Amino acid sequence: MKTRDGHALTPLEIQDLVNGIVDQSWPDYQLAAWLMAVYCRGLTEDEIFALTGAMAFTGAPLLEPLGIVDKHSTGGVGDKTTLVLAPVMAALGFPMAKMSGRGLGHTGGTLDKLESIPGFRTELTIQELRQQIDNIGVAVVAQSAQLAPADKRLYALRDVTGTVDSIPLIASSVMSKKLAAGTKHLVLDVKVGNGAFMAHVEEAMQLAQLMVKIGQHHHRRVSAILTTMNQPLGFAVGNAIEVNEAALCLQGQGPEDLHEEVVTLATELVHLVTKESLTEARKQVLAVLDQGKAWDMFGRWIDAQGGEFHAVAKGLPLAPVVLVWEAQDEGTVRAMDTRKIGDVALNLGAGRHRLEDHVDPAVGLMCYAKIGRRFEPGEVVAEVFARSKESAEEALRNLKSAISWGEPTETDAHLVLGTVRPDF
Repeated sequence: MKTRDGHALTPLEIQDLVNGIVDQSWPDYQLAAWLMAVYCRGLTEDEIFALTGAMAFTGAPLLEPLGIVDKHSTGGVGDKTTLVLAPVMAALGFPMAKMSGRGLGHTGGTLDKLESIPGFRTELTIQELRQQIDNIGVAVVAQSAQLAPADKRLYALRDVTGTVDSIPLIASSVMSKKLAAGTKHLVLDVKVGNGAFMAHVEEAMQLAQLMVKIGQHHHRRVSAILTTMNQPLGFAVGNAIEVNEAALCLQGQGPEDLHEEVVTLATELVHLVTKESLTEARKQVLAVLDQGKAWDMFGRWIDAQGGEFHAVAKGLPLAPVVLVWEAQDEGTVRAMDTRKIGDVALNLGAGRHRLEDHVDPAVGLMCYAKIGRRFEPGEVVAEVFARSKESAEEALRNLKSAISWGEPTETDAHLVLGTVRPDF
């Protein structure tokens, strides 16, 4: 194979490859061999641009974009950003139609969080989606199987062949779906740290730069912001519990890091669309939050997709067994094993080990520990919400083992680790 031997494929060869993926004429064993060749040899930028375009536009890409702006996160623990960002952008007058996925493993899924709201519908037809965007300017729905169909098959093969963490394959997978959805302005939230897919800034920056270049090649305005995942985002980890925290954030009462991340991503999107200065864009974002316009839009959005907003407004109910961890001694949080904290929520039932697993919307945890925070004796470090005393006790034991104490390094708690913007 050319890729195995280090020779670049032509755009026509790449299109033939993608056609064969979609129509099943390429068997799994041949595709698996090609994926391993890519993993070992890599692809040129031109190959990556061609592969992403072929994957995006083979299938049923949307000829007319549904919204003006979009956002993608590479996945983390406690990442409920979309729940806050989407109504903020709609309140600013920038329609946001986002196709999201479900959680698997230690990272949560936006759809699982939204489906913890009674009555909320994540399956909409394209016609219903367009109508909702026209009416209120915001919608978040399940990913369409018709968009970038080659990616679904390739991703399944990457999972079983150990080639998931190939940067060219990650970039083409993410960007093919975004290109197919048609949105012209995209911000990428690239998570970095022990709770993220990318553990180190250097590899995350390489991925971010590549995805921005892909966007630029295909005439999309794309920025990437590298954010830390060496600790959960916000305090809440779970489904209903994260919806409750997002609602508080929209009312000016949420955790500082969640508020700052939403403001940073929203500011970047306003800047991409309007080309206004980041300072002016940030003022606009803060205004719709401070004036309650984003909270009002959140309610309209939940209602539009069949959800019971009154249930969200009073706080979604959580699992009945609650265990509280109070600090016994004074101490400072030195570091956190974020993946392990995600696994605590996963094992409580908030996530999936396999795609077919049932998700319990009411279980989860509140982890008030943040790197550098000092606790006094008696202060609450965390709370666990579980279905049984046994699962709660196990969760609390594992949570305690995920947090270490001592003096942190100076850079550990920085939220934004870098930014990549387009040249044009």
